[in-house]
This record gives sequence, C-alpha cells and structure tokens, in this order.
Amino acid sequence: MRARSCRVFRSSARGSTASGLTRWLKLVTALSPVICYDKVSAIVHRANDDGVTLKEAALNSATSTRSALMRSSTLRWWSGKASAAADPTVGALPFVLSLIAGSTDIIGFLGLNGLFTAHITGNIVVLAAHIVAGDPTIFSYILSVPVLMLVLLLTRLLAGGLERSGMSTLQPRLLLQLIFLVVFLVLCVAAGPWSSADALLAIIAGMSGISAMAVQNALVQISLKGSPTTAVMTTNVTHFMLDLGEALVGGGAAKVAEPCDRAMRTLPVIVGFTIGCGLGAACQAAAGLWSLALPTGLGLLACAMGLVHR
Repeated sequence: MRARSCRVFRSSARGSTASGLTRWLKLVTALSPVICYDKVSAIVHRANDDGVTLKEAALNSATSTRSALMRSSTLRWWSGKASAAADPTVGALPFVLSLIAGSTDIIGFLGLNGLFTAHITGNIVVLAAHIVAGDPTIFSYILSVPVLMLVLLLTRLLAGGLERSGMSTLQPRLLLQLIFLVVFLVLCVAAGPWSSADALLAIIAGMSGISAMAVQNALVQISLKGSPTTAVMTTNVTHFMLDLGEALVGGGAAKVAEPCDRAMRTLPVIVGFTIGCGLGAACQAAAGLWSLALPTGLGLLACAMGLVHR
C-alpha cells in the first residue's frame, strides 16, 4: 500500500513546482499522526483519481476523517483558511473585527456628513431620501457602492493569487485593511473636518474607510470560514434569533447542538459591533476625527492576532 501510494503521489505531483512538491510531502507527513496512514493514502488516491487538489479530496473524505482534519492545525496551515471554532486566537478575531466595523461606521457617519463605511445600504437609503427631498446629492453616497464592489473584487483576486502561491490569505488582507484604516485616519486628521462633504479629500478619506470595510467583509468570507459577518448586523441578529428559536424548539441534543453553536458564534459579533458603535461615538464626541485612532489601533491588534495564528 505504501509503495503504491508513493507511486500515485509522484504521478500526481509530476509537473508541480519544487515548492508545491515540498508542500505535498509536508502535508502527507504531517497528517499521518492526525489520521492513520491508510486514510492519508486514501486521500492521495482520491486526489489522483478525481483530478482534484489534496485539500478538496480531504474535505470530501469520510465524515470522521474530515472532522479529525478540521480539528487539526495542519489543515488550517495547509489551506490558508482559519476555523474560528478550532483556533482560540482566530476565534477572538471576529469580535475584534466587529469592534472595528462598529467604531469606523459611527465615526464616519458623525464626522463625514452621514457617510456609512460599513453599512453601505444606509448610503443608498440616505441618497434616495436626499433625491426625494430635493436636497443636494452627496457624491460620496453615490461612489460608495461601486467602490465597495470594486475593492471586494480586487480583494478576491488577491486571495486567489495568494492561494495559488500556497500563502495564507488571512494576514495579507488584515494588513491591507490596516493600510486603508491608516490612510482614513491620516487624511481625516490632516485635512478634516470638512465644511463640504464633496471636498476631494473628504471623498478620498470616505472611500478609504469603505475600502477598509470591504476588505474586512471579504476576509471574513474567505479566510474565517464559519464566522458570521462582522459588519452586517441585520443579518446577524436575524440568524441569532432564528437559531435561538430553533434551539428552544428542541428535538433532541443533536438537533439543538448546531443552532446553539451558531448562536454562540454570532452573539459576540453583535455585542462587539454594538460596543464599537458606543466607543466610537464617545471618542468622536471627545476627540473629533482623531477618534479614528480607535479602529486603526484595533486594526493593528487584528494584524498582530493574525501573526500569532500564523
């Protein structure tokens, strides 16, 4: 069996880069203590026969094997994706990110003439209200949606490039978010506050805040599998209450466990966003746009947590 597995491995890996071969060898070696050798061999055979990656073959394997792998730090390192439930450091990251989203959103709203950085649908509502009321249309409201969409697309393309090179997708995007937050802070402190919401630097500053939140939304979806969104509280509150209701309905321990687990992962994010809004509003009242140092500092903390996870 071992000899046949080695032949299949060499055949499957033929044509791969040297770094890719090294990664395959490290993975197969590292997984052997997590699941027995025969199961590792079966994963290699499945990848070869189906023409898929080792990761896809592992995640499509038997339930018991998949569960063991998801509990293993080896698979998280290999895939570049973190399981919030399996890693304590990453488990706390959604809470920190929700603090960033809540504080950035309220500070942007108070300091940039009602511009939402995390709650983009709010900009559409305010824009429609301005149009109907005949009030001047603020260009930042119009620009917020296409900027969000463009940054989301570019962030996903960046993640694809990182995945193909075998790199983690979490740390680079945490760093990218921090860069946007720093730009947001520097522009607002150096040039703000603005009497006109349509001032060029005001628009650029607002788009920097929106870009930071776009990167955050993307990294949660791609790199923090199983984590609730950290910026859309309507969705989170809906999921939390439905999961709570499902748990209260009962139907056996097995049926109750899953909604309870989801609810316990969603609640900290709701609490974090609420605390972030409160802290952001208090800081903005006391320090004006300097209050953006709060989400920027939290962004630095998130980067540090990403390095610890690595």
